[in-house]
Parts: sequence; C-alpha cells; structure tokens
Amino acid sequence: MRRLRQRTCGGAAAVLLLLGVATACSSDSDQDHATCETTANGTPVAAQTGSGPTTTNLGLNPEIATGYRTGMKPVRTDSFAVSTANPLATEAACKALRDGATAADALIVAQTVLGLVEPQASGIGGGAFMLYYDAAGRSVEAYDGRETAPKAATGDYLRWISDTDRTVPQPNARVSGRSIGTPGVLRLLELAHKEHGKQPWRELFDPAIALADQGFAISPRMAGQIAESATDLARDESAKAYFLQADGSAKTAGTTLTNPALAKTLGAIASDGADAFYTGAIAADIVDAIATTSGGRTPGLTSLADLSAYQAKKRTVLCSPYRTHEICGMPNPSSGGITVAATLGILSNFDLSAMKPDNSSGDSNTARDGGKPTAAAVHLISEAERLAYADRDKYVADSDFVPMPGNSPQTLLDSNYLKQRAGLIDPNHSIGTAQPGDFGPVPLGTGPQPPEHGTSHISIVDKYGNAASMTTTVESAFGSFHLVDGFVLNNQLTDFSAEPLGKDGLPVANRIDAGKRPRSSMAPTMVFDRGADGSRGSLDYVTGSPGGSVIIQFVVKTLVGLLDWGLNPQQAVSLVAFGAANSPITNVGGEDPVIDATDKGDHDPLVLRLRELGHQVSVAPQSSGLSALVREDKGWTGGADPRREGAVMGDNQR
Repeated sequence: MRRLRQRTCGGAAAVLLLLGVATACSSDSDQDHATCETTANGTPVAAQTGSGPTTTNLGLNPEIATGYRTGMKPVRTDSFAVSTANPLATEAACKALRDGATAADALIVAQTVLGLVEPQASGIGGGAFMLYYDAAGRSVEAYDGRETAPKAATGDYLRWISDTDRTVPQPNARVSGRSIGTPGVLRLLELAHKEHGKQPWRELFDPAIALADQGFAISPRMAGQIAESATDLARDESAKAYFLQADGSAKTAGTTLTNPALAKTLGAIASDGADAFYTGAIAADIVDAIATTSGGRTPGLTSLADLSAYQAKKRTVLCSPYRTHEICGMPNPSSGGITVAATLGILSNFDLSAMKPDNSSGDSNTARDGGKPTAAAVHLISEAERLAYADRDKYVADSDFVPMPGNSPQTLLDSNYLKQRAGLIDPNHSIGTAQPGDFGPVPLGTGPQPPEHGTSHISIVDKYGNAASMTTTVESAFGSFHLVDGFVLNNQLTDFSAEPLGKDGLPVANRIDAGKRPRSSMAPTMVFDRGADGSRGSLDYVTGSPGGSVIIQFVVKTLVGLLDWGLNPQQAVSLVAFGAANSPITNVGGEDPVIDATDKGDHDPLVLRLRELGHQVSVAPQSSGLSALVREDKGWTGGADPRREGAVMGDNQR
C-alpha cells in the first residue's frame, strides 16, 4: 500500500478524496510525524483491539463499538486544525480551511460530508448545537439547531396512537413517524454562515456533492451498523434499496455507494439556500415520508407549516469558572453544558491533581493512551456526576416552555450550592442514586427518563483564530430509519419523556409539547484562560463528543484529563471512559486495553476497588467520539477518539 507523507491537507490527498478514497491518520511508532495512508474503506489503520464491531448496551450506547486504536499520537499543526468522526469529512473541511474558509464555512463542508459517510450518526435530517468563537470580537455565541415537535403534537403523541386508539405507535415509537422532529441543522449552519462565513455558500457543498456522485467505500463502522439495523432499515423502501443487498442482507465494508438523490438535494440547497429544504419539493417529500403508513408504521403529524416556520435560535452561552479557567458550554434545551459545569463546580472543591492516572506499567502505548485512572478519581468524579445528573433529570428542559429554578441555569451552578452538593460525597462509599436539590415548590415532577443516543462531533479552529465546536445528531443509529431524498430523518422526539406526568402527578419537565425542543445532553465545549480579575483570556481548548446522555461523562473526563492531569489532547480523549449518570451503575470502558473486561471485570483491580466502594460497575464498551484541540506555543495540537474512525488534520501537520 502506497504511503503519503501528509504535511498539509489537500494536494494528493484532496484528489483521493474526490475519487472516494480516504486518507486516514495513523500512529507510526517509528516516526515523529503523523502519517497518512490511503485505504479503501475510510478507516484509520492504527491497531485495534477486539475482533470487530460488537453490540453495546443499547440503553447506554446505541451505536456499535468498533474496537480501540492503541498508541495514537497527537497531531500538531501551525495555524488551523479540524477533527471529525470520519477522515473523509476531516480532509474535506481541512482543504476548505487551507483555501481560506472560516470555521463557520468548514462546518458546512464537514457536516454535509458526514451526513453521507456516517448517516447512522448525523446528517441534514437531524439537529445540532454549536458554540462559535469570533476572534475579532472575542465573543462566544451559542447556536441552537435542535429539532422541534410538530404543532399537532399533544402530551400523548409518543404514548399512544390517538385518544380512541390507546395503543403505542407502531411498530414502536422510534420507527414510527411520531419520533421525527422538524430538522434544524441546516438553519443553524445558514445562520452561522450568514454571521461568520467568508466563502460562498454554494461552493461549500461541492465536496459532498462530488463524493455522493462519484461514490465512496462503506467503512467498517458504517457496515457494522447497517448489519445491526438491517431489519428496521428494510421497513423503508428507500433505506432498503440504499443500505441493503437485493437479498435483504447488509451491504458490506468496502462496497462503493453512490447517492445521486443526496447530490440533487445538496445541489438545490447550495443553489437556493436552506429555504430549498424547508419549503418546496424537498419539504413536501419530508412531510410525505413522516406521514407514510408503509411497513405498518404509525404516521407522524408534521406539516409543511412546521417546516417553513422552523428557526434556529441564538442562546446565551453558559460560562462558569473552573480553577484558573473559564468553561463555556451549551445552555438548555441541552442539559450538557449545565451538567458538565455543575459536575466541575462540585469537583472544584477537591484536589484532583493528586489523583492522576497511573502510567507505571512502562508500556509506551499505555502512556500514549492516557494511563489508567485511579479508583479514587473514578469514585469522586462519578459521585459528582450523580449529583449533577439528579438536578439535570428533574429541572432541565426547553426553557422556552419550562422555566429553570430561579429562571436561570445559574441557580444550579451557584458556588455555595455546589459546595453543599460536594459535601454529600462520601470518599468511602458511593451514593448510588442521588436526590436532586430542593428549590421549593416547582410546577415540575420527575418521570421516566428516556434513553438518549448516538451523535457525531466536529471541532474546528481556522487560521483567523475563530473556532467552532458542534455536536450533530439524528438521535439513534439511522434515526427513524426513514430515508428521503438521500438523507436519514431523525427520531429526536423520543428524547422527550413519553409520559407527560411523573409518579407524583406533576408535569414532567421534559414532556412533549407543540413546538417544543427535546432535552439533549450534547455538550460542545470551549475553555478559556481566566484572569485573576475573572476576565476572559485566550481560547485554549475546543472539545466535545457524541454518545447520548453519556456525552456529559465523556466531556468531563476529557476536561479533567486536560486541566487537572496535564494530559495532551490525544491522551485525554484516549483515556479510559468512565463516569456515572444518576444510578448505582458506574461505567468503566472495557474496550480500553488497560481494563481487564473478562468476566465482567472480576479480575481488574480498578473494577474490584470500585465495587468495594459500593459501585455497580459496567465494563461495556463506550462508544464515545471525542475530539480535542489545544492551543500550543505555536499552533494547535489535536486528538481524535480511538473508539471511532476520526482523524485530526491541519496545516504543516506534524
């Protein structure tokens, strides 16, 4: 296989991109420079553990796990960098940055290519949350492109077919049309481009259109997910024809796919703007697909008016102090920024620097992968997360419909309140399930918390100093399994609680309502230096991850690794994934080679010690997709998650 020395994005690699051949960054133990190798399937070629794709606990990680690339090295660049979950998308966005694009421009390139090469996780039929740093104005802005429920939705929309037919939507809520929210990502990208773009809108769709027309090879991760989802994909004639063989079996890794329908859709959007998606023929096709009863599916009630009325929203970015840093995240309707900030606020009362991971094994790959976390650190961080999730589960929802306690997220982030929460942590025993804080009588109630699912993430820094952190999703793998005009429609409405009332008889905060946006856990994050007077300094870190409700744990782990333990970005994202939601179960990623996951971890010292502390430990693989970009004295250094296919690229890469 021919090797290419990749010092900059584009050039020979850009030609390969247009031919549908991937460039994938791999670690090379004999070289100080990151190298790129052409592959037929778009997958990074570094070593992986395990024998291939495996099914994870779908309540935790609905996307399949695909192994772990050991010994990955950080990628250093001079002035711009991009990390996405697929090397084809990274390469395309990197080329745009090289040609003068801003981070807002490159987001469009990355998102449209991702929707083609990893449709199980993202695409124009879904939604997104994004933080954008404008270097000239030194401002951080939050963009909300979350899907919305149709105007016809009632509190029982996901619960039963109608008041006269009180059976659940068929064949289930997710696969029915009831799960599909009005997509938001294109309106978000359009708004961000209007405010921060530099390149012509129409040109930013060219890489995805070319790839859709000329074809690309199915990657092992995509192939594994097609096989996992084949039965549900077969219910939709368009999805069946695109993803499955004539005999109904899944198309396999290496198979070349072309998507002329998506090329046509993207061409219309490139020419006429996002209005081409939200009105006209494409909008009519979306409404018809949601309303279909084929395959025995219960139709959804989305209308053309729902699509044409959709607007992306600018939100007030949520920033809070953490040691000598300022952490900026996404406010509600995402719970990600609030819960990450609350967890870190609790942890700020402890000396985490004294609990650094163990790198004493002497194995070079173990050190590159971040080492093995200590039981004391996993215990402390998991307990802080339990307390933060308890408040998140009860109080956080779309604040356009449900007010936060005190009408502000800062109520949950007050330093005195978080210090009190920190005092509930027993260093010698797990809480198990934490109780939410008491903010007096509130018109809310707890209720069944629906599982949230997989997504994708993009981190970008351009040569002008601007940056973007965007988490993008179709909710579950392949969303609702409805394929229309070449793209997958989301199942985002299943992020609402199907039950409108809790056991206490009070309305659930995250209940469905007409026009409402379901709660999310997406946590695009930026970290700034913080002056002694509290002023915001330079942008130093850009990070985020897919992973459903576990996103919060992935991002917290990475931030602690970077800020408290001094890990480089590759070590921080490669580090064992660990943490907890508000349940007795503590997650310790068993795909990491430093964890002995045999017999459910019965022989692993970390797992055994956590059990002694009262944790119920799961060693199921963690399907994170983290990326992190860190400012250095010269340029940026980036890391991509070894659990997926992602890559970091930039100028003068080394």
